[in-house]
Parts: sequence; C-alpha cells; structure tokens
Amino acid sequence: MIPELGHFALILALGLALIQAILPLAGSYTGNLAWMSTARPLAWGQFVFTAIAFALLLLAFLTDDFSVVYVASNSNTLMPTIYKVSAVWGAHEGSLLLWAGFLAAWGAAVAGLSRNIPLQVLARILAVMGMVGIGFLLFMLLTSNPFERIFPPPLEGRDLNPLLQDPGLAIHPPLLYMGYVGFSVAFAFAIAALLGGKLDAAWARWSRPWTTTAWIFLTLGIALGSWWAYYELGWGGWWFWDPVENASLMPWLAGTALMHSLAVTEKRGAFKSWTVLLAITAFSLSLLGTFLVRSGVLTSVHAFATDPARGTFILIFLCIVIGGSLALYAWRAPAVSGGGRFDLLSRESFLLANNLLLTLLTALILLGTLAPLIYEAMAWGKISVGFPWFNTMFVAVTPFLALLMGIGPMTRWKQDEPGRLARELRVPFILTGAASLLTVFLMPLLSLDWYLVPLGIGLAVWLLTAHIQAIRERLRHKNSPSAILRDLATNGRSFYGMILAHLGVAMFVVGVTMVANYGQEKDVRMSPGDSQEVAGYRFLFHGVRTQRGPNYMAMRGHFQIFDGEKPIADLWPEKRNYFASQKPMTEASIDWGFTRDLYVSLGEPLEDGDWALRLYYKPYVRWIWLGAVLMALGGLLAITDRRYRLARGLTRASADVAGATATARS
Repeated sequence: MIPELGHFALILALGLALIQAILPLAGSYTGNLAWMSTARPLAWGQFVFTAIAFALLLLAFLTDDFSVVYVASNSNTLMPTIYKVSAVWGAHEGSLLLWAGFLAAWGAAVAGLSRNIPLQVLARILAVMGMVGIGFLLFMLLTSNPFERIFPPPLEGRDLNPLLQDPGLAIHPPLLYMGYVGFSVAFAFAIAALLGGKLDAAWARWSRPWTTTAWIFLTLGIALGSWWAYYELGWGGWWFWDPVENASLMPWLAGTALMHSLAVTEKRGAFKSWTVLLAITAFSLSLLGTFLVRSGVLTSVHAFATDPARGTFILIFLCIVIGGSLALYAWRAPAVSGGGRFDLLSRESFLLANNLLLTLLTALILLGTLAPLIYEAMAWGKISVGFPWFNTMFVAVTPFLALLMGIGPMTRWKQDEPGRLARELRVPFILTGAASLLTVFLMPLLSLDWYLVPLGIGLAVWLLTAHIQAIRERLRHKNSPSAILRDLATNGRSFYGMILAHLGVAMFVVGVTMVANYGQEKDVRMSPGDSQEVAGYRFLFHGVRTQRGPNYMAMRGHFQIFDGEKPIADLWPEKRNYFASQKPMTEASIDWGFTRDLYVSLGEPLEDGDWALRLYYKPYVRWIWLGAVLMALGGLLAITDRRYRLARGLTRASADVAGATATARS
C-alpha cells in the first residue's frame, strides 16, 4: 500500500505544479486577482504532497519493506536505524525525491514569508518555481520512481554503500541540496523580474535574504562534505578536485558573486543585468551538477547513477532552463537602465572586480571539470585535469580576490578620494608586510613553493587588519564602548555579517596554507610494539584485534600517541567488512586539536603479523572547516538585518491590493 500511496502523492504534486506554473502567471498578465491568489495555496499543496511521499518512503525503510525496489537495493534488516533514515536519500531515486521536496519547501516558504511582495510579483515567482518543480517531478516519475515495486519481494535487502554509512553523510546531502535548490528562488526572482520588466532596488532587497540563506546551506554542505572525505576516505586530504566536488563549488562561487551584486543593485541601483545573469548562472550550475552526478558521464565516489537515459532527460531539462532563461534575458536586458553611476575609485568598482574574479574562478573550474569529457566526446583522446592545474589557477587568482576583499569595505560608495583611502589602508598594508617578512625569517620554508607560506599568512593578516580598520572607520564618530552592540541592534547586521564571513575566509586561508606546507605523512610497515615518529609525536602500535559491529566485522587497531614521554591520546583505526555487501571500508582514527590533527589509517595486513599503516600530522587543518562555519555565521547574521525581516514593510493585504491594482491599471 505504501508504494501506491507514495506514487499517487507525487502525481498529485505534479498536478499542482502544472497549475501553479500556468494559472498565477496568466493572472499576473490579465489582472485576475483570483488566479494570482491561487499561487500560495498551490505552492503549499505541492509541498504537502511531496512531504507525504517522502514520509512514506521513510516508512518503507523503517519497516524493511523490501517490496519496494529502492528499499531492497539500499537497506537490510541489520542496518542501524540512523542509516536506514539516511538511506532514504543515499541513492539516486531517494535523493531526487529529497531534491523535489526541498524545492517544494522553498516554494512554500516564499509563499508564506514574502508578505511584503506585491501579489503580481509573487505570482510570477511561484509560477517559475512551479515550472522547475514540473521538470524534477516528471524526471522522477518517468525515469526514477522511488516507489517501484518488485515481486516477489526478497527476504533480505542488499546494503547502503558503506561509504555512506556515516553520520556526516547523513547530514551532508540535505544541507547541500538545500543550497542547490535554494538558488532556484534567486532564479525565480530574476525570471519574474524579467517577465515584469522591472528590475529595481525593491527586487534586489526581496531576493537578497533568500539568496544568502541558500548560500549558507551550500557553504555548510560543502564544508561537511570536505570534512567527511577527510576522515572517512582514509587519505588525509580535505579536497580532491573531484568533478562532483567541483560541481558543488561552482554554484557556490557564482552565488557568492550574486550576493555581492545584489548588494550593489539594492544600494545603488547598478549591476541590474549583471545580477540577473548571475542568478541564472548560479541555478544553471546547480542543474549542471545534477547532470554530472546522475548522468553516468563521469566516475566519482559521489556519483549516484550511470543510466544514460536519465542523463539525457536532465540534459534536455538543463537546455530548456538555460536556453529559455538566456533568451528571456537577451530580450529584456537591453531595456534595463544602467542604474547609479560610479567612479573608478568606488566601492562599486571593487565589487565589480570581485565579481569578475569569482566568475573567472568559476569558468576555470568549469573548464577543468568538463575538459576530459569534451576531449573524450570529440574523440581527441584522453586528458586528465587534476591537482596541479586547479591549484595553480587558484593560487594565481585568489591573492587578488583577497586584496579586493580588504579594500572594498573601506571604500565609499559612488566615489572616493585616493588620499583618504591610502590613509585608511596604510596600517593594514604595513602590518601585512611585517607579517609576511616575519614568516620568511621565523618559519621553516620547506618546499620549492616556499613563497606560498608568507603569501598565505600575509593575506590572512591583510584580511584581519583591513576589516578591523573598517569597523573603526564605521564607529569613528560613535565613542561609546557599546557602539558595536547598538549598531548590531539597528541596521548594522549586514555589515558585521560581511566582516565575519571575510574573517572566515582569512581563517580558511591560514588552514590551507599551514596544512599544505607543513603537513607530514608517513607510509610505514609496523609490528605490534613498534613505534614511529611524525612531527615530534611518537605513534606506538599495540596491535589489531577483531570486533563485531551491528552490520560489519572490523579489524581494530590500537595506537598510543606520545608527546615526548607524555601519553596524549589513544587512536583506534578500523578495517571493516560489511556482511551484506562484503565491501571493505577503512575507518581512520583522529586525535582532533585546534592547531593540529594526528591521524592514523589502517592499511592491509602483511605477513608475520605486520600491518601497512599511514600516519599523518595535519597542522591547522581544522581551521579550514571553522573558517567555513564563520562564513555561514556571517551570512546568518546578515539575513537578520532589519532591512530583510520579511514581516517588515507592507502587510500582506496591502501588498496584494497594491499589486492587483497596478496590474489592472497597466
């Protein structure tokens, strides 16, 4: 009964999405208030039915209903309950249902919280989201039905991929999808503005908190995925430049540029066309990531599917979305006014340069990710684009990006004076130079790329000191010790959110610089009782014993870590073999620290009781993820700014009447 009800719920959601895509949009052009008013209940209804479908699939997993093909393929009776829950989105069909559910949830949130948006505009926004919903619901029902039945049902299911049987992977996909799908809201706002022919500061103000919220989720999702790869895959790295990792980074970079562009459009009325194009790009890159993960065109630990039919459907959908939106942009953009003018030396100029660099980075990652696929498709041979190329591109571009991040907040809108700006930046420049010189003289420079250490530390100090100076400049005429608190309580949260996010970037830069240049790794062969030294720490190997888990058997090693003669940690790395799938998995063991990680990965057993082992010292690696958390907290602080509280402004009734009246008169 569960599969039939779930399938029927999805059909009802598709029906509501079809009506949502047509009726409110038609009403926005004809001035029919009743048609426009259907947008909200239709969005809520679509969310209710996708939520019901998701709940039914979850119930099928929790009750071990192996008559459902998806459940039988990704679960078994021995799996812990937490992984039965995460298995709902652990493979292609379920993850697509989660995506459709989040899309409906975003639509329902826009319908319920956008009280200050005129009904005519809201009807167009929700109509666009309905169109996107149609694509994903059709994709699911036609090619990827999570409720497909099997008869007779097997007595036992298979297994969820052991790589995904981890708490981090239970949380990572929902966060990532919330970010991906969240950019559909920015996309819908942009398309609605193009349809209405009205791109103004109000549109940017409405769109900005939704865009920032999506960016927060995507930031946390990417950070959690990086952290999972670090501790779960056993190779000690935090970013592999895997094509699917890149597929999440590209919309994040485009979304970051979009947030900065929206700030200019809201404040000065400039960058309107640029902002719309970035909104289209961010969501298009999210769809491209979906194509890469689900089409089978690449092999990755993160990829879901290898069915070309599914890839063809997504590719067609991608072409419709990108082609249709760009065609609309080409039609409407020439009529968009340029907005407020600004001098070369102005905050607008630095934000424009910032966006150009972010767009350049996005294009470089896109090129590196797709180049092997393009070469193979064109029968030009095979090429591999990996660490060296991507790292070189980033090292070449990011120093300029960090420089602009420090100068931008210090620069005035519209125009500034070179002398004033030079005076404000004098101290940060001096401290940055001093920090870089001290790094050269005081820290060991171990590699041919020794210059990267003073460069990275210098950029971090530059970001820290420049933003402290920006705060001082903002509070220059407010001498009270509680000035920051009063500023936070009024209209300053967006500013301080920006400061916090940029300091997160500084922390991230320190983490990357230190772990890349001072991390140590040893591949060793050890017998029980042997010890090895890494970075001044002694790793004493006590041996390996067998231990049974809930659905696996593990060989569990024991290490004692010493700092000098003082024992500081016991580590227990494992080599697991899962009963259902018979797949081996390595579980690293890590002694976490604020300034360093000590990391042991258990390899293969050798003759005479010896083991192949990998020992790591990772200085400041945790700063990478703490920096990402600071960025997300900065975004969260920014969206609580009084200007973006969704209850502020017009009441729903007055907004609806104003929108309907304007439509009737036009």
